[in-house]
Amino acid sequence: MVNFMMKNRKFFLGSVLVACALSVAAYASEIHLEPSSLQPSKIVTIHLSDYRAGLRQLAADGHDVAGVDPGKGTVDVVVHGDELALLKSLDLGHIVKTKDIDPEVGPDQRYTTYAELTSILRNYETRFPNLIRIESIGKSNEGRDIWAVKISDNVATDEDEPAIFFNAMHHAREVMTTEVAIDMIDQLTSKYRSDAGVTSWVDGVEIWVVPMVNPDGNNKVWTSNSMWRKNTREGYGVDINRNYPYAWGSCGGSSGSTYSDPYRGPSAASEPETQAVMGLVSRVQPVISVSYHSYSEIVIYPYGCDGERADAREVVEGLGQQLAATLIKDAGSGTYEAGTSWELLYAVDGGDIDWYHNAHGVLPYVIEVNSGSQGFQPPYSWRQSTVERMRPGWALMLDRLGQSGVRGSVTVNGQRAVKGIVTVTPLSQALEDSHTYPLKSDGTFHVILNPGMYRVSFSDQDMVVSQDVTIGGELLELALGVKP
Repeated sequence: MVNFMMKNRKFFLGSVLVACALSVAAYASEIHLEPSSLQPSKIVTIHLSDYRAGLRQLAADGHDVAGVDPGKGTVDVVVHGDELALLKSLDLGHIVKTKDIDPEVGPDQRYTTYAELTSILRNYETRFPNLIRIESIGKSNEGRDIWAVKISDNVATDEDEPAIFFNAMHHAREVMTTEVAIDMIDQLTSKYRSDAGVTSWVDGVEIWVVPMVNPDGNNKVWTSNSMWRKNTREGYGVDINRNYPYAWGSCGGSSGSTYSDPYRGPSAASEPETQAVMGLVSRVQPVISVSYHSYSEIVIYPYGCDGERADAREVVEGLGQQLAATLIKDAGSGTYEAGTSWELLYAVDGGDIDWYHNAHGVLPYVIEVNSGSQGFQPPYSWRQSTVERMRPGWALMLDRLGQSGVRGSVTVNGQRAVKGIVTVTPLSQALEDSHTYPLKSDGTFHVILNPGMYRVSFSDQDMVVSQDVTIGGELLELALGVKP
């Protein structure tokens, strides 16, 4: 960790941390102060007497929950000023430790800033012009480009290939997540042709990466507030990962208070950063997505509201469990735990993975990188081991696109269809219920399935065509033809 002055950046001592508890937010509103200006600040680790109930109370009260350890039953909470006394008064368990946060100390200077990221991506595009293309998918509140990277063997062409989407840094203080994305880009370009697995992925998949969803928040982390979480709308900011339309503000999984850490924004998809990601996902229609966050060493899958389960639950949750099992913890042993946010943490509404799944049938996951021992901004010496531990996870996702499932195209009266619905119905009672998937704009579909027998149907208004198929361990290619 280094002092901000080592990067010749000004740091305003009056701005320390992101908004936290609703009680603090209310106080700050009365005296016209942002809660992040309240000092001193600490990260408090609490062993909860009742893990789930305690987490839910902390979230409901608007506390800034930094991370968890489900195995140990502990939670890290960011507190400011008198909030520590308030936290103790809740009597949710016993305090294991506290860590002071120095307002003059920011991330290790070797972590990637927005300007550095821009330079890095342009350098990769120059080095690998046939494999990589960068594009701006929109601009942030402050006018910064939100960069997306496409990696493919025919990068200038939209091919009939499955797409996969990786993103990082929805939350500004989670600096390690961008490093994971950069490492992925490096591995997929520098090892092309020399590594058979990488070559297969790049040749057969359209890989999309957004390394920094929240560039304005990242800038604030470097210039004034190392623990800032949100974007920077009107000074108070919006939690981008509570701003997506599905279930927005519906189940107590976000806050309507502007200075609260999980503030969901004035309306669903109000933020340009949210809109940029939604636009990319709607355009490329990925089969799988992974969103990198930190910290807690867990994998999260849909849905975020209490009791709600994903469509095609057996596939979504099964793959999530596999993903978690590939990720080794920072301690060097043991693997990540997988579940919904309401099982592992608390209810979440307006999250990105829920919208991806509901709107486009994506199999989406959040990976919370690093343990509480490392926190949001570990020493840069942890960078290499962290990105190496993440490689088996994204490799699993890329491999899964070529495994058990069905991929095909639909023609209507000799022409490639561009609209319609594909329905997959299991023909064995041991499998789950029917599920529908939107046909991609290029007339293709790609559905990941567990082995078994299924009926695959395409429908468009009055036209229906079906075919029964047997799914094994490999991807089945299928062509459906419809005659009106």
